[in-house]
Amino acid sequence: MKKPGFYFSVTIAVLAVFFIIFLAINKSGLFQKTEEVEDAYTKRLTPADANTFSVTDQIIQTAWGENLSTKIPLEENETVIAVLNYESMDGLNWEDQFVVFHLTGDSDPLHILLLGYEPSNRSYYRAWESPISATRPETISLYSQDLIGDRNNCVVITGMNSQDEHTMTVIRRVLGQDPQHRKIAELQVAGSISIQEVSRTVAYQQGISTGRSHNIVTYGPDPRSSNILDQVEIVYSFNTTSQLYQQSNVTRIPGSQIEQRRTREILSGAPGVFEDFIEGLWYFISPQGAMNTRQLLYFDPKGKEIIFFGEESQQVFRWQLSRPQRLGLYIRSQNLSITTLTRFIDIEMESLDRLRVRVTEDIRLRITVSTPWDGTYRRARTITIPNEIPQVNTSMDALFDSSWGRLQFHVNGEYAITSSGNIRRGHYVFFNIGENELLELRPEEGSNNRMVYKVENTAGIRILIPVRIGTAGIQELSEPPVTLTPVNQ
Repeated sequence: MKKPGFYFSVTIAVLAVFFIIFLAINKSGLFQKTEEVEDAYTKRLTPADANTFSVTDQIIQTAWGENLSTKIPLEENETVIAVLNYESMDGLNWEDQFVVFHLTGDSDPLHILLLGYEPSNRSYYRAWESPISATRPETISLYSQDLIGDRNNCVVITGMNSQDEHTMTVIRRVLGQDPQHRKIAELQVAGSISIQEVSRTVAYQQGISTGRSHNIVTYGPDPRSSNILDQVEIVYSFNTTSQLYQQSNVTRIPGSQIEQRRTREILSGAPGVFEDFIEGLWYFISPQGAMNTRQLLYFDPKGKEIIFFGEESQQVFRWQLSRPQRLGLYIRSQNLSITTLTRFIDIEMESLDRLRVRVTEDIRLRITVSTPWDGTYRRARTITIPNEIPQVNTSMDALFDSSWGRLQFHVNGEYAITSSGNIRRGHYVFFNIGENELLELRPEEGSNNRMVYKVENTAGIRILIPVRIGTAGIQELSEPPVTLTPVNQ
């Protein structure tokens, strides 16, 4: 009867010995290998050029608040400008990383750096590095796109240099060559640079065959002409023999015949001059010359806003910074609602009432379609109001009762709504559009939440009807009106 207990004790002892041996071996690292991972911390760029840009440091920091973490830390004197994660061409489950950086105290061009992955030791290393033409960090845009049509995405870096010229650097990776990465295009022009996309077949879209290469187009001054608006369009096509983008076509584009003196004043590059020139509403002009009243641009340099009207929607962008160029202005803007959406707007003057606009979006995603905002815009005519239509005062000093509570208008353009001891404040303005009297309220707690009402007066009582103002005019919303009853003070 004692043997079962004896065998049980021996079994427990043996298991305990094996467990101790297992812990000792595991601690030595034979069964489990731990890998120390070093977090990469990089410096954030905060552009500050108060003499050139009329923007606050807070706006700049918001604009550059994207994830700029690199796979491995850079040197102390290297400031990260932009980062792009790039899928491995080998079809493996890791990715390379391209980094645009600036050397502290260095006036030379910016640099592009490739951080490659070494699977043998599971670590990243500095695989390739080269300077680029751009020198102004705040203008840099970094993205990838299949320019050649072989699904080997090129890395595209656009920006501006110290001479206010537009630059573009295109990098392509080719396996089996040393080095594997090479520049296939590096352009700079005192005008603008854009990618001219071509249509590709369904077979390319389905991954069956390759597609045609996109072209790169530059617009610059015509050295043969005395008219400063005359331009030269140069088309660069991909040469399969040299594996480079090379000049393939040159076209001279006559500028509009406008007064040279006025043009020189607008294009003088003086701070605020071109911004004042484009202030207001601009209609889109189709390639056939027809005016499209459903696509509009509104520039508000004083309010630091740019509004894109398209069909039934509007997108409001914060005007972050602008830089004069030879024929116009280069603007960086940020969407008020989607802070990761940045638009670079390249504006050129065609005549005193026409602009050529090119818009580049940067949402840290690869976009393979052309922006719908590119094209020519004409200045909208000023609405004239007949003399017999009475004008309203933009502000007043009055007190009303309403379903909101007691509403007080002050002559300084502020209002206050008191309800159950709570006070809501904001700014207001009365204005006219045609024969309609309108009221706009902008609460303090949501400066972008503008509310517009059509005002109807009946025996001293004002009825506020919620409306929306768009390209189709004034449209009443399906919301109940608000009655304002005067309070005798």
